[in-house]
Amino acid sequence: MREWLKDIRDEHGYTQDQVAKLSGIERSYYTMIEKGNRTPSVFVAKSIAVNLGFEWTIFFDIECNETKHLNSEEVI
Repeated sequence: MREWLKDIRDEHGYTQDQVAKLSGIERSYYTMIEKGNRTPSVFVAKSIAVNLGFEWTIFFDIECNETKHLNSEEVI
């Protein structure tokens, strides 16, 4: 789950459907992105980020950090 994305969306008072429409994607696709089931393309990441006012690269930075964190826990 991308809690940070949900939190930003909530701060703006948007529903998932509103963000999806603003970003030019289907609500179901946005929902999968927010739940962490899908990683958006660069184009979609930029579109969502512009509409919610954050740096688009966070989609990829956080995902990489979470993966590294999970891998380090498995080693312990």
